[in-house]
Amino acid sequence: MLDRDLAELYGVETGALNRAVKRNPLRFPSDFMFQLKPAEWENLKCQFGISRWGGDRAMPHAFTEHGVAMLSSVLNSSRAIAANIEIMRAFTRLRGILAEHRQLIDRLNALEGRYDAQFKNVFAAIRQIIEPPVVPKKKIGF
Repeated sequence: MLDRDLAELYGVETGALNRAVKRNPLRFPSDFMFQLKPAEWENLKCQFGISRWGGDRAMPHAFTEHGVAMLSSVLNSSRAIAANIEIMRAFTRLRGILAEHRQLIDRLNALEGRYDAQFKNVFAAIRQIIEPPVVPKKKIGF
């Protein structure tokens, strides 16, 4: 996401967002945030239909999902604070879901070890339900 879109989302000015990023450079490595190159920005402007007159004086910053989450922790608006709290709650819920899933797999492995080959097909069917399907990658081009 671009800095100006995130600024609107978090209820701050774009300049304030960029100043917060500059004050916290260690929190924004290149896989969290990067500044667009002029050619990238031109391409983006063409796609958005943005006029060349007025507007940005510097190339905008683009944030990955990690950068978006980090921004919510360095900005001091009520929206950013609320977003940060929800992000932390989501991580906690996800950790709980993963732990339950792991426990279920461990229990299935223990049961499978106790029963003979007649239940092998049953366990294979249960594993298919538990494990996400493998989606083949689509080939593009020739």
